[in-house]
Amino acid sequence: MRNSDEIWRLVDARQDDFIALSDRVWEIPELCYGEFQSCAEHTAMLEAQGFRVSRDVAGIPTAVMGESGEDGPVIAILGEYDALPGLSQEAGVAEPRPLPGPGYGHGCGHNLLGSASLLAATAVKDYLSANGLKGRVRYYGCPAEEGGAAKGFMARAGVFDDVDIAISWHPSSFSGVMEPVSLANTRIDFAFTGRASHAAAAPHLGRSALDAVELMNVGVNYMREHMPSDARVHYAMLDAGGIAPNVVQAFAKVRYLIRARNLPELNRLIGRVRKIAEGAALMTETSVETQVVSAVSNLLPNTPLERALHDNLSRLGAPPFDEADRVAAAAFQATLSEEDIESSYRRSGMLPVRDGLTLCDTIVPLDAPTAPMMGSTDVGDVSWVVPTVQARGAVYAIGTPGHSWQLTAQGKMPAAHKGLVHVAKVMAGTALDAIHNPELIAQAKADHQARVAKTPYVCPIPDDVAPPIHMSA
Repeated sequence: MRNSDEIWRLVDARQDDFIALSDRVWEIPELCYGEFQSCAEHTAMLEAQGFRVSRDVAGIPTAVMGESGEDGPVIAILGEYDALPGLSQEAGVAEPRPLPGPGYGHGCGHNLLGSASLLAATAVKDYLSANGLKGRVRYYGCPAEEGGAAKGFMARAGVFDDVDIAISWHPSSFSGVMEPVSLANTRIDFAFTGRASHAAAAPHLGRSALDAVELMNVGVNYMREHMPSDARVHYAMLDAGGIAPNVVQAFAKVRYLIRARNLPELNRLIGRVRKIAEGAALMTETSVETQVVSAVSNLLPNTPLERALHDNLSRLGAPPFDEADRVAAAAFQATLSEEDIESSYRRSGMLPVRDGLTLCDTIVPLDAPTAPMMGSTDVGDVSWVVPTVQARGAVYAIGTPGHSWQLTAQGKMPAAHKGLVHVAKVMAGTALDAIHNPELIAQAKADHQARVAKTPYVCPIPDDVAPPIHMSA
């Protein structure tokens, strides 16, 4: 009997409690740094399972860590539980049907993400105890992945410094090793201050902050032609200065999200955007102040861990979806375009498109050529501190876009529950390989050290920037 067979049985034995946990978190969607109920659910589960619990990790009230075991290697399994605005949706319904309330929804499947990771950590805990093995497993409940960069603040505080390897996953249409590529990013607020005046009687006395924001936007648009093709710049108006067009707006604020392939490229791009803001202020005779809100690093690969994770995926096989799951997924796939479905295949490296396939039935090859991941994740900061690997876990219909009502709607369906258990087994098996094979950890650390030797990690979040913590639920 393989060791993985034993730990997979431990996952199966525990699955019902963690499926129920994922459903409870789905029902109480909370935005970044406001996940008080979701964090409480995870904390209660950690305590019920006998973990040693640390609250307020890195000074963040919605971050929690549970540890079990003694001595030996430290294996971290990372979870998340934050939701997104505007994606409220009735569960299991293949048409837009928002729920009453604030309009939040788990449109990225983080209710599943945290629950599967905690299930994996619990199985590893039980295995270590049953076999009298040295080793420590930690579950990190990480808030605010959606734009809040909590893991960056946690990395800056040193909470991962004594970890040997870190494992995580993300919901997907396909099962495989997540391509270790993402964009570094930062969010910066640019606040312009001018002078109010009567827009008709004395326009010459006014200095428009809103004009400055618009000129900044124009300048950034001209810059887009002259920046790396894989960089991205987005913006959102936070304050347009009021609703009275007959008043010259004395204050306006815009938030910029700047992304680049790595931190050096990001820093260069940030410098250019700042110069454009200064130029806009100069042209309008206003002043500008900047405030970094958050920032994340790009992901670093780790070849030994990726091979180990893929080996567990290959031994386990595809998630055990049945015909009822495939029929239910077909209803959601019918709401999608051909482009949605083709994009899902391309991102996963599973081209050509297989007509009629609604749910994943195979494991993506480790060397599959995938479309570059143009998003960002705060797991990137963990990967600069400790050898890190992530799985993709198939939990929803092929083609389902991330951050969509369709994904929210599938978050409590039987297929999502089966995918949750499947990826928990993969993560638990990979953790077990590391515990039984010290050479795997040594290889992972050597690979990591080679990648950071020339460019050691420097947290992209300035020291004077604190997480935007909500002090009450």
